[in-house]
Amino acid sequence: MWSFVFQLNRLVGLALALSVSACATAPQQAATPPTGPKVMVAAANPHAVEAGLNVLRQGGSAVDAAVAVQAALSLVEPQSSGLGGGAFLTYYDARTRKVTAFNGRETAPAGATPELFLDEAGKPLPFRDAVISGRATGTPGAVAMLAMAQSAHGKLAWNQLFGDAERLADQGFVVSPRLAGMIASPFPQVATPDAKAYFTKPDGEKYKAGDVLKNPAYAATVRRIAAEGPKAILEGSIAEAIVAKVAEGPRPGTLSLTDLKTYRPKTGPAVCRPYRIHVVCVPAPPSSGAALLEALGILEHTDIASRGPADPQAWYLFAQASRLMYADRDRYFGDADFVEMPVAGLLDPAYVAERAKLIGETAGPAPAPGKPRGAGVRAPDATLEPAGTSHFVVVDAAGNVVSMTTTVESIFGTGRMVGGFFLNNQLTDFSFSPANPDKTPAANAVAPGKRPRSSMAPTVVLDRQGRFVAAIGSPGGNSILAYNLKALVGVLDWKMPIQAAFDLPNLIARGDSYASEPAKYAPGVVEALAAKGVKFTGFGGEGSGLHGVVRTPQGLEGAADPRREGVAKGF
Repeated sequence: MWSFVFQLNRLVGLALALSVSACATAPQQAATPPTGPKVMVAAANPHAVEAGLNVLRQGGSAVDAAVAVQAALSLVEPQSSGLGGGAFLTYYDARTRKVTAFNGRETAPAGATPELFLDEAGKPLPFRDAVISGRATGTPGAVAMLAMAQSAHGKLAWNQLFGDAERLADQGFVVSPRLAGMIASPFPQVATPDAKAYFTKPDGEKYKAGDVLKNPAYAATVRRIAAEGPKAILEGSIAEAIVAKVAEGPRPGTLSLTDLKTYRPKTGPAVCRPYRIHVVCVPAPPSSGAALLEALGILEHTDIASRGPADPQAWYLFAQASRLMYADRDRYFGDADFVEMPVAGLLDPAYVAERAKLIGETAGPAPAPGKPRGAGVRAPDATLEPAGTSHFVVVDAAGNVVSMTTTVESIFGTGRMVGGFFLNNQLTDFSFSPANPDKTPAANAVAPGKRPRSSMAPTVVLDRQGRFVAAIGSPGGNSILAYNLKALVGVLDWKMPIQAAFDLPNLIARGDSYASEPAKYAPGVVEALAAKGVKFTGFGGEGSGLHGVVRTPQGLEGAADPRREGVAKGF
């Protein structure tokens, strides 16, 4: 697979014009030392941000803080991520200027078959049935992935990183409005016995915003993880409880103790690609980050950078590049350990240029996937990919950066709980239909040990000298790519402050659908887009939850999506 890691000694030979341009515009080039924050945490809940900052105050690294942030999020934002889920982490090492990706994506059990989500008649199961089934849970990978990253890049002892999460679980935390809304929602997971028991007070009422919720079982679990590492949930009594819970009906799964014990996270170079004067880095497949790079490459062939958010043509170009990106992503992406992934072909400059030529004056029918070099024959995908995900960014005092997207898949995963945390329903990210009627396989079909495709794409941006510029990411199911792309265009092309870029309207253009937030556009934009064939048909799935950090001459600047409850704080 084509990928590379940026290092200073590998940048010899870049065009002088690019180097000069980068030096002139990169936000790090301040004449005086920055006076603003030197460390920063941006995450979806203030408790998680404080947990990360407390680790940084103790001299911890970005990865140390990430462990604390995830442990807190699992408790206070259980609808989105957790110890029973998976994650991707993109890491920037300030000393070496390397960008590394960590893959904690869940794996299908050894007993899984391509027909996992077909009913007795061979038809795809209704999602409401699949999501709460035992079949939906894959081997959780987030904790093992964080342990791998922390062993390589941590400064504090592992057992020092869970204090805030343990305290919040023991003493209780105030239920936020967003969590309360999820508890009161009609999602099928909320009606499971475990979720009902957890979210119901002794008086029989459901927890509401402002109530204090305690989770002593979670406190006990994080104490064990602090003492034992990922073995605490992948082996022993918690692992046995996970297997037993997955084996319960309806539609029990086959996850075994062997599946848990043999799980291994992965690490390797990030996939990086130049974008104008910058370099953008994302995880390799099964993350869909490379599709994001393709979209940027398409936009590089347009004049979107000379326009701005009040210009209808800018949004038109954004929408058409998005459609081309999704057409390719939906057809070709899967687990590269199981299917040939045409990443090099998708990112080949000649291929990207040809895709960009398909952007006409007005919007036409949904674009077909292209035929990049290395692409096999793949069936149209039938992945539903709902969303229950979170993103956070940490920058430490040495300038190291974590950009991490983490998930239990749908809201509260399967709604099944073990040890105070929810189990993921991540296997529903596979294509429910494994093949076409002619037996052409889907790239994202189920297979034993396979990791399902993910839209998660935690992103790190560098200048052409390999210095940190920005880190961003978002939850949102298959809309993640559109949310990340919007933020990158706002920050890199339109030179907006990161908060202003996050505040921009979301536009998810995929196939024949254009979902957006029409009230957020400048006057006249919506009407002008409609005249070009871009007509909004709804909002489209889960809202964004962008979190990010940029480096400016004054210091670090963080932002949190106003559509959620996150904050960005530093010192």
